[in-house]
Amino acid sequence: MIFFSKFYTTLILPLFNKQTPLEEGELRSAIEKMSQKAGFTLENVFVMDGSKRSTKANAFFSGFGKNKRIVLFDTLIRDLETDEIVAVLAHEIGHFRLKHIVRSTVLGVLQTGIMLFLLGWFVNEPALSEALGASKPVFHIGLIGFGILYSPVSSLSGLGMTIFSRRNEYQADAFAAKYARPEALQTALKKISANALSNPTPHPWYVFFNYSHPPLLQRLEALDKKVRR
Repeated sequence: MIFFSKFYTTLILPLFNKQTPLEEGELRSAIEKMSQKAGFTLENVFVMDGSKRSTKANAFFSGFGKNKRIVLFDTLIRDLETDEIVAVLAHEIGHFRLKHIVRSTVLGVLQTGIMLFLLGWFVNEPALSEALGASKPVFHIGLIGFGILYSPVSSLSGLGMTIFSRRNEYQADAFAAKYARPEALQTALKKISANALSNPTPHPWYVFFNYSHPPLLQRLEALDKKVRR
């Protein structure tokens, strides 16, 4: 997981998509100005040909150390204005500055470690195989039993991660509102949501159990508070 986090955009992503450095101009100058204001050393900003497979507009931050890189989809540059792109990037930089990426990686490693520990224990437990009709421990039977018994544990840990993720998104939005125009982030979120055909007002309980990002309306309302200040 650490390897993928560090080298995803430099080794793996280039196998499927072309990345080119963002050219000098109004957009890059605006991005550099915002990043300096936010106290972020900006070295690698790339444009990816995301339009070859999707119309979705997106941007993401990946890697750490010398391998950290910001990637813009070409669809994002096509669909959004300069100040909107800057606001979206401020959101991504917020994830880095607020250590969301490191914390998510650590939690993911811990979650996977616990799962593998339980898997190793379950598949070698005689009582579990006997409960499923086998006279002695069998790996395949233990694997089935693990799948059954781990489901509620997975649901609870997954719920915790979605709550953690939604909290991170609100914090990154607040960071972006501080170092870019909150109104620009609002209009960018509206355009991105419309292009992705997202439901702006899903049921609250469905959001609670399944959404890793807050719904559009809630993010806009949170940003409204920043606009009024």
